[in-house]
Amino acid sequence: MKKLLGCVAVLLLVAAVPMWAGNDLDVVNPADPVVTNPADPSAPLWEGPEAVLYDNGPLVTHPGGGGGGNDASALQTALGMGTYGFGFQSTVPNRMADDFTVTDAGGWDVQSITFFGYQTGSGTTSTFTDVYVQIWNGDPSAGGSVIWGDYVTNRLANTAWTNIYRVLDTGLTDTQRPIMAIVATIGTTLAQGTYWVDFSTAGSGASGPWAPPISILGQTTTGNGLQYTASSGIWNPALDTGSATQQGLPFIIEGVVVPVELQSFDVE
Repeated sequence: MKKLLGCVAVLLLVAAVPMWAGNDLDVVNPADPVVTNPADPSAPLWEGPEAVLYDNGPLVTHPGGGGGGNDASALQTALGMGTYGFGFQSTVPNRMADDFTVTDAGGWDVQSITFFGYQTGSGTTSTFTDVYVQIWNGDPSAGGSVIWGDYVTNRLANTAWTNIYRVLDTGLTDTQRPIMAIVATIGTTLAQGTYWVDFSTAGSGASGPWAPPISILGQTTTGNGLQYTASSGIWNPALDTGSATQQGLPFIIEGVVVPVELQSFDVE
């Protein structure tokens, strides 16, 4: 009888652990309740980028279609998709990466990069406390090398709610996953060419942090993002668990174009 009770206790414990209890992925849980708490009117709001050099892709699928008339970034279960977000916890560590191309001949003076993340149940006041960034001269999974940044320096400049909720397409008004902008101070100049940025974060909430992927209505493949997980020890394609399609990661690079006559590159 004691053995049977022990088995029951284990089963109850497993059943009580939410689907996002793992560090790598925040996946759809049919038992997850829909929450419709109103946004905190006093929560700081992200003001958006000013000097955009590069935008890696959209998050919003339903402008004004989320809880309280805010925007929604829908996980499209109608297309068989199953991943709200990817783990990018610096404390694990898990990390995300995606590529970008400096198109101007004189290069870019990169001043900041804005990433996006959420911690389930956080409310609309951001819980993010840290962001760590590295820039690579090539694919980190295929021989690229770090040319700027490290995983020692917290580069968080500011963080605030984006007015976007990460939701299911079957529950657009859910407010459990408010997406935050996480602005990292960079301060380096990059020559014309293709680079990869990898990043991870920390927060005071209990869930995640999670990185929502680029979301486009009607599309399952949205990019060529990568995820490094401590459990695997390597970089792998950031694949949606339902559709097994690769996802891109949204980020925004801000700064100025360097005039050709002033071209000078000092990458630290």
